[in-house]
Amino acid sequence: MGKMFLEHPGGTRLYTCAKCGTVLTNRTNLLSTRFTGSTGRAFLFKKVVNLVMSEKQDRVMLTGRHIVRDVSCKQCKSRVGWMYEYATEEQQRYKEGKVILERALIAETNGFDEI
Repeated sequence: MGKMFLEHPGGTRLYTCAKCGTVLTNRTNLLSTRFTGSTGRAFLFKKVVNLVMSEKQDRVMLTGRHIVRDVSCKQCKSRVGWMYEYATEEQQRYKEGKVILERALIAETNGFDEI
C-alpha cells in the first residue's frame, strides 16, 4: 500500500513525517533553521501539506505571545510541530501562517528531479 497524501510538493529534497514517511514539504519552502521547539532544533516553513491542525491555543514563547495550532501528520496523527496563527508583537508578524516542524519529528529524504 502506498503512502497517503493529498498533495505532493515535489522537489529534490523532501521533509517527511519521521514516524510514517508521509511527505510534508520540500527544501524550497524552508525559510529558517534557527528555531527551537520542545524537542530541540526546529525549522520554519512557508508551506506544508498533509497536516491536521488542533484548535487555536494562546502560548507565551521565547519571542512573545502567539496564537498557534499544533500540527500533526495526516496519515499517522503524530505531532510534528505548530502553525503560527497570530503574533501579538509587530516584529513577529512575519511568522503568521507559517509552520514550524521540529527536527526530531521529521526526516529529510531525497525527492526527484523536476522534468
